[in-house]
Amino acid sequence: MDSSPLVRPVETTDSASWLSMRCELWPDGTCQEHQSEIAEFLSGKVARPAAVLIAVAPDGEALGFAELSIRPYAEECYSGNVAFLEGWYVVPSARRQGVGVALVKAAEHWARGRGCTEFASDTQLTNSASTSAHLAAGFTEVAQVRCFRKPL
Repeated sequence: MDSSPLVRPVETTDSASWLSMRCELWPDGTCQEHQSEIAEFLSGKVARPAAVLIAVAPDGEALGFAELSIRPYAEECYSGNVAFLEGWYVVPSARRQGVGVALVKAAEHWARGRGCTEFASDTQLTNSASTSAHLAAGFTEVAQVRCFRKPL
């Protein structure tokens, strides 16, 4: 990747790219289920995720996404209004190039704008790549269920 990605709210025109990346991130769900959830989000019919950000290359290629919500609680968070990284994905060819961190920074900005002072996430215990990515983005591991907290 030659330059920084543009991170912006997902749009209807991003549906196919978002679907492809969601199917990669969450293979236990069917692509049809993911398509339905995307359609519901874009129509405004669901509360979670509260926001979806997409990272795109200068040529318009989708590089990753972040699905965000606000929860009343997350592990080791006590503010009662916690931004939560529900889903975070970067395409393999763009990993370790700052795309994931750019998505997290944009998510932090979104969260601060909604009054959040904490940002949390989680991952499976066996997902060492995700753990490393969270740590590289400034999260601190707070529990062995691989939950993360990051002050905003």
